[in-house]
Amino acid sequence: MRCTPEAIAAVLHELDTRQLRRRREFADDGCIDFCSNDYLGLARHPELSQAMADAALRDGVGARASHLVNGHCREHEALEQELAEFTGRERALVFSTGYMANLGVLAALADRDDLVLEDRLNHASLIDAALLARTRHFKRYLHGDAAAAARALSEHALIAHEGSSALLVTDGVFSMDGDLAPLPQLAAAAQRHGAWLIVDDAHGIGVLGERGAGCCEFFGLDARQIPVLIGTFGKALGSFGAFVAGDAPLIELLIQRARTYIYTTALPPAVAAATRKALQLVQREPWRRKKLLELIAQFREGATRRGLPLTDSPTAIQPLILGSATSALAASAALRALGYRVTAIRPPTVPQGSARLRVTLSATHEPPQVEALLVALEASLQASREASA
Repeated sequence: MRCTPEAIAAVLHELDTRQLRRRREFADDGCIDFCSNDYLGLARHPELSQAMADAALRDGVGARASHLVNGHCREHEALEQELAEFTGRERALVFSTGYMANLGVLAALADRDDLVLEDRLNHASLIDAALLARTRHFKRYLHGDAAAAARALSEHALIAHEGSSALLVTDGVFSMDGDLAPLPQLAAAAQRHGAWLIVDDAHGIGVLGERGAGCCEFFGLDARQIPVLIGTFGKALGSFGAFVAGDAPLIELLIQRARTYIYTTALPPAVAAATRKALQLVQREPWRRKKLLELIAQFREGATRRGLPLTDSPTAIQPLILGSATSALAASAALRALGYRVTAIRPPTVPQGSARLRVTLSATHEPPQVEALLVALEASLQASREASA
């Protein structure tokens, strides 16, 4: 694109014409929120707020420097140790965001002749990470197709240079579809071909598994089968930031080579303190996960009974695929008028022709609210169909 005001205006006009321009809206509009990632309802928990306030009074607001200069604090160290124990890994490393964790991991681990193999519906940060890693061998396999991933690993093994390796990269829970990656099959394929399996479990940590330890616990996979585990704090844990967990040499390598860790100011220690409290609540209050599962079952039963366009998602992410951006925007606006916030998700976030309403459930919701949402969804989709006719 040419860097002129006219060129920028033309791009924005095209986005408007295709109804793809994104707009920010205030979250405190009085609507009942059914689109956040606060799955366990911890983002406004008073114990997290108190932990953050106490740490801010003690340690200040900012970390003041990068981890390797002067920014690594005792709260960071304690959080990393607790995350390692929680995930069953030797060590963990805290990053400022999940995006930075993904960029840092792939850039640190992938060399030019290595294969980076990703699910086609991976999060944008994983796709960008592969591009920035500058490997000559970046491939994507059909969504959730473990057999296709295994074939690609096998084909690469036939042409690979001595000393090169393969990185098999996937989301654990796919953020726009809510379905789970076939991790047991992917782990088996990775082990068979000597590849690293890297799992971004942003939407599984805190929610899945008996203790809330995520996809690995849900599928019964250990650190040997999934050697690189990435998670975030801004979803079920209700705070901000991210981590990578693995064996001690892996974490030490990231400290030395992950540029998104080395060259940025450390996460505020008060945020680390709040995250530590969230981690305690995840383990202390399993009722939150139990209630969430009950709400998911209620929503799916009600949606099926009403003939709503439900997908095969067992998680708190329940997308209703409507097809066109026009339909998704109309349905979202109709829901807003009824007092419900459900954002319309459009390309390029999702593939062309799969614009949707992304309903997300939280332990803060109550069964009557879910039932009322289902009634509103039925009415809103009818209004959307009429608007598109």
